[in-house]
Amino acid sequence: MKEGGKINKTVKSNKEYIIPFVGLSLGSHKFEFDITDAFFDGIEYSIIHKGNVRVDLLLEKRETMLVGNYKINGIVETDCNRCNDPVETKVKGDYRLVYKFGTEPSDDESLIIVYPEQFEIDVKDNIFELITVSLPLRSVHKKGECNEEMIEILGEYILTKEKVVKEESDENDDSDDDDNEDIDPRWVALNKLK
Repeated sequence: MKEGGKINKTVKSNKEYIIPFVGLSLGSHKFEFDITDAFFDGIEYSIIHKGNVRVDLLLEKRETMLVGNYKINGIVETDCNRCNDPVETKVKGDYRLVYKFGTEPSDDESLIIVYPEQFEIDVKDNIFELITVSLPLRSVHKKGECNEEMIEILGEYILTKEKVVKEESDENDDSDDDDNEDIDPRWVALNKLK
């Protein structure tokens, strides 16, 4: 579809993530998605910039629900938690989402309500969330691959044990012994525990 001379990728790419479940027979159905850079381009405020991820969805249709078993495997590009430069990170995981037919909203993150007027489900947002959840807690470059300039700047501001000890010794040299007389002895004892 064209808009003002440009190809609108969003409309085209969104259609491939829509599954019309009304026409599906009861039982299991397999869907495969190859997630590429274009997938992440259309998502605002994404912590993932690029990627090459394979998503296999085994969707089981039952009388009152759809059960989706997602298998995710691939590599994405996100920001390094240490130097903030792009870093490639592996993502892998198995997840289960239940699409329940009904009208009552749910607070359960793995339960999605499908209202009676719906005849299809859009799994794009689900796939994005599951890939994001698959990211490790910290995404960092291997040792020596971080942006050295940024590491130097951070080194000036990061508080290390050596810096704390030096600052404390500098403070103790400047302090007057008479000041300690006014301090509650319990605080003096606690300070010695450091």
